[in-house]
This record gives sequence, C-alpha cells and structure tokens, in this order.
Amino acid sequence: MTIAATTCSALSALDEPLPGTAATAPGYVCLEFPSGWGRDVLDGTALGPELAAELSARADAAGVRFMFIRRPGRDVGRATRTVLLARTEPGATWCERLKITHPAELLDIVPQVVAGPALGLGTPVGEPVVLVCAHGKRDQCCAVLGRPVAAALAAEFGDAVWECSHTGGHRFAPSMILLPTGYTYGRLDAAQSADAVRAATAGRVYLPGLRGRSTWDASNQVAEIAVRALTGADELDDFTVDEAAVPVVRHRDGRAWRVEMDKRDLPPRPASCGAAPKPVYPVVATRVTPIVGGFDRS
Repeated sequence: MTIAATTCSALSALDEPLPGTAATAPGYVCLEFPSGWGRDVLDGTALGPELAAELSARADAAGVRFMFIRRPGRDVGRATRTVLLARTEPGATWCERLKITHPAELLDIVPQVVAGPALGLGTPVGEPVVLVCAHGKRDQCCAVLGRPVAAALAAEFGDAVWECSHTGGHRFAPSMILLPTGYTYGRLDAAQSADAVRAATAGRVYLPGLRGRSTWDASNQVAEIAVRALTGADELDDFTVDEAAVPVVRHRDGRAWRVEMDKRDLPPRPASCGAAPKPVYPVVATRVTPIVGGFDRS
C-alpha cells in the first residue's frame, strides 16, 4: 500500500539507515490482549494504573520488553490469555508459551525471564514467533503498513504470527520482531517478510531490512550487521559482540573483527506521525578490521 510522503515512515526511508534501530531487549514478555490498547501498553488504559505501573517497574528493572499481542484480523477475548516469554542472548535463547487467566500473574514472572535458562512454566516453542507491529494508536504507519503484512504472514505461518504493540521505531514500519532471537526488521513487504521468517525457521538470518538483534544496543547491532554483510555468515548464533567504544564482533569459530563507528547528522524529521521534526543521528560502521588470532591487542 502506498502512503503519503509526509508520513514518518516515508520520510525516514529517504535516507535513514536501518542497522542499529532495534529496541534493546534481552528478554520479552508478550501478553495476549485483543483490544483496548492505549498509546502505551503500560499507561494504565488496558490494565489499570496500579498493575500497569508495577509491571512497568519490574520490566524496566529486569531489562524486559513488555508487549501486547493479538491474532491478525478481527480478534476476540477468551477466558485465558496466551503469554510468550523469550530470552534473546546468543547461545541461550529460548521461548515458552503459557496460559494465564489474569495479567497480575505476570508480576512474579517478568523478573525471571532474563535470569537464566527457560523457566519451564509453559510449552517450549521451537519455531520462530513472528510479531508484526500494528499499534495504530501509537502511529498510523504501524496500522496501515503492518496489518497487511501480518495477515499475509498468518496465511502462510498460521499461529506463529501475531500482531503486536509498539516495537520501537514506527518510522521503520512495517516493523517485525522474530522471537526468541529478537532480530528486528523494518521496511519489508509481505514477500520479503516471509523470506525472513523462512530463513529464521532454517536457523539463518535474513540480511535485507535487518535493524539489529535486540540483545545489544545500537552500536553493537550495527557492528554485528556490518560483519554479517562482510562475511556472509548467516547462522542465527554465529556472532557475539564485545561491548566497547569500538565493538569487537566474534564468530564462534574464533575469528573476530573490530568495527569502527561514526555518528551521522541527518536533517530533522518526525520520529512519529504528527510529532515535531527532530534531527536524526544514526550510527554507521565505517571500517571493519579482522583481528589476527581473534585477540584484540589495540
């Protein structure tokens, strides 16, 4: 679907790079909530102010991203709600699906998600879970661009696909997160999105449209993507990143690369439709240098 060039996603697509734009989240808690989303899922609109505030505090303390999910299309409420729990760290990723009857049951669960191995509270999920942002109350681009992609993916991948609340960065819509890895994509049409899901199902990373793995912050996401682009290595857990002023990306076979960065200064544009324009400062990789023997002696 074509949208006007004045939308935040159309303006961003003119010159803003995608690498380094995934929300940082070592863990996810996704609660099925078919309707009644506020602008922010924990603003009290859906869950009430007290429960929302406590869940928000616990999620922030644990480094967990809390999201709402619903089935694509016209969804209905049910007596029980599906919850997806996921940890994104390379080599320690996991995802579980469980049922609850009330959101307050998550209060004790949220702090445990990134504390260690899978919690064993639900059923292990072996195939990728697909989250497509369709949070229209947050930004029109998510609804207009995200919902058709979610519907198309659901036709092929069925119950693995959910519409979700704000993923971070609606100007990159349509936006998609794949759990449990947290690899996040932007600006992919339905066919490209399906290719990304098929790659993840095969244990591989689809490079076009990749915003980053949410395990890491912006610079380290950029570093990993730069090394993947250079080497062509595409297995899901090929790489880890040593967080530093100049990140070092390590392949599990022992190879390593130092990735130098630069911060660009782009003209102001709205981060969201209707917002005041602000400058954009993307981080970009400027040089990728192999490290002899895998040890950084700089």
